[in-house]
Amino acid sequence: MRKSIVAAATALTVVATGLGVAGLVGTARSATAAIGDVPTDCRVSTAAYRSDGQRLTYSYDGGRTSTKQYGNDDLDWVPTAHQQLGGSGDDTVFRSTEIAAHPTDGRLYKLSREGHRQEDGSWSIMSSSSSHLATGFANTRILATASPYLYRVAGSTLYRYQEKYVNGAFTYSAPVTLATGWGGVNTLTYEGTRGTGSSAVDVLIGTKVNGELREWQINRATPTKISGKTLRTSGWASFTSLSTGFCDAHPTGRPLLAITADGRASVHFDANSKDGVATDMKGGSLGQLGWTAKAYGQ
Repeated sequence: MRKSIVAAATALTVVATGLGVAGLVGTARSATAAIGDVPTDCRVSTAAYRSDGQRLTYSYDGGRTSTKQYGNDDLDWVPTAHQQLGGSGDDTVFRSTEIAAHPTDGRLYKLSREGHRQEDGSWSIMSSSSSHLATGFANTRILATASPYLYRVAGSTLYRYQEKYVNGAFTYSAPVTLATGWGGVNTLTYEGTRGTGSSAVDVLIGTKVNGELREWQINRATPTKISGKTLRTSGWASFTSLSTGFCDAHPTGRPLLAITADGRASVHFDANSKDGVATDMKGGSLGQLGWTAKAYGQ
C-alpha cells in the first residue's frame, strides 16, 4: 500500500504542444484542426501515467486542449488499466476515487486523491493513497466501469464483476466470463445504460485492431448475450485510448477523444450517440501531444 502524501505540491499545467509550465490554468492550445467540427460546449478528458509514475490529465474543452500535471500526483508503478469511479469538489477542493490494475502483482487497487487550491490560485495534491481491492487481475488490458458493474478485458477474454461490500469494505465479486475472442479489441469505454429492469443494457464503445469503431450492448440480466454495431469500418486501428465526454448544449451528442501510443490525439463529435451509426461524425486530428505517457479510456 502506498503511504499517504500530506504535503503541499506545486501544481503545473503542461501546454499540449510540449512540456512548458504555464500555471494551473495557463494558455491552452487551440485545437484548430477540429475546432470547427466539435461544438465548443463539449468537453472530454482522460488520465495518463508517464513511465516514471507521474499522472497527467489531458483535456479537450471549449475547442482548446491542455495537459495538467500536479506535483506529488504519482504512483510507484504504471497501471496497465485505469478507470475513474467518482469525484466531487468545488472551486477550493476536489476528491477523486479511481481503480487501477497493477502491472506485476495481479491486484486491483483503489486510488484516492485530494487536491486543494492554494492562495495563489494554483492547485496542490495534499493527500493520496492506494489500497488493495481484489486479486486475480493479472494481464488486465482494459477496465470500464458501469456501476454496479465493472468490465475487464484480459488477453482475449471479457469479464464482468459486480460491486459489493464485505464487512463494510468496498470490493468486487468473482468474475463472470462473458466472451472470448476479444484480443482484437484495443479500447473499451462505458457510454451509458439504456432501458430498465430485465431490458437494461450497458452500452460500451471501443476500437479494434482492424480499424473499426464499434458499439457493444450487454444485457445486464443476461450478460453473455452481447450485440454490437460497427459505427465506422476503418481509421481507428492506431488508437490505444478512447474516452467519451458530454456537451452542455447538445445532450444527445458525444465527443470522443482518441490517443495513440506514439502521442497523437484526435477529437470527434457524434451528433446522435443513440442511433447506432456514426456517418454524421465529424472532427479530426489534434496533432502531437508532446508526450507519450500511457493514456486510458474514461
